[in-house]
Amino acid sequence: MAITAGVVAVQGDVNEHAEAVVEAAADHGEAATVIEIRESGLVEDCDVLLMPGGESTTISRLIHREGIAAEIREHVASGKPVLATCAGLIVAASDAGDDRVETLDLLDVHVQRNAFGRQKDSFEAPLDVDGLDESFHAVFIRAPVISEVGDVDVLATWDGRPVAVRDGPVVGTSFHPELTGDHRIHELAFFE
Repeated sequence: MAITAGVVAVQGDVNEHAEAVVEAAADHGEAATVIEIRESGLVEDCDVLLMPGGESTTISRLIHREGIAAEIREHVASGKPVLATCAGLIVAASDAGDDRVETLDLLDVHVQRNAFGRQKDSFEAPLDVDGLDESFHAVFIRAPVISEVGDVDVLATWDGRPVAVRDGPVVGTSFHPELTGDHRIHELAFFE
């Protein structure tokens, strides 16, 4: 069986997410075709969708300008999965804590941009993630903090704060799972 994975490619770790979803699919005996989404009309063809990190104000502005935002909401409303990482989490949240970010309201969480610190404060940490048998080595780069959670499942915490959540078909992480070579977060989002 083959799946079509769309990577919202207006900015961010597009290639790394593409590689991770292809490997995650292969681990489940499936092939994945990846398409890069920079304009409207492509999301409806996707079985799964990835919203990478980058700069949340830029991502928000471009997905709304290009008509991609409404298509992402329709994707989720139809029950199809999304993995939103770092800036993708900010854009997917119900409240970004920044009026410059027009969120998609896909995750019932409030976030604070760059709350774990600036680029120089980036760090790596082992996380216990619900649904994974062994810890996941997470990479935090200018990571947002999930400051409030609503009706979501918290999948992982760091320093007492949620860093991975699931709200229906949407998984959001404060960290960058695509940078680790470990594609279990992609598996958890798309194949579990």
